[in-house]
Amino acid sequence: QVQLVESGGGLVQSGGSLRLSCKASGSRFSPFSSIDVRWYRQAPGKQREWVGTISGSGATEYLEAVQGRFTLTRENDKNMAHLQMDMLKPEDTGLYICNALDIHSSLHYGQGTQVTVSS
Repeated sequence: QVQLVESGGGLVQSGGSLRLSCKASGSRFSPFSSIDVRWYRQAPGKQREWVGTISGSGATEYLEAVQGRFTLTRENDKNMAHLQMDMLKPEDTGLYICNALDIHSSLHYGQGTQVTVSS
C-alpha cells in the first residue's frame, strides 16, 4: 500500500521543540532517495501553508518564517523524512502534513499530525 504517515506532533510550550516524522511506504516510493518530500501546515481558519522541502539528495528550502528554527533531514534507508522544530511559537500551531510525488508522479498526502504551541 502506498502511503505517507506523519507522527511526532503534540502539545508544547512556546520555545519548546518537536520532531515530526514522515514515513513513506510502498514500492512507488522506491528508491526513496529519488523522492522530494514537502511539509505543509494548516491552522484553523487559514489556508494551507508550505513549510519546507527536502529533496532526495538532501537539499532543503524553508518558509522564511521558520528559517533558522526548523530543520529538515531524511533517512533514505528507512524511507523517512523529519522536521525538527525548535524555538516553537504559538503561530506555529497547526496540522502538519507531508506530501510527495511517487516515481509515477502521483501525489500523495499523509493524514497529518497536530502541533499545538501554547503561549
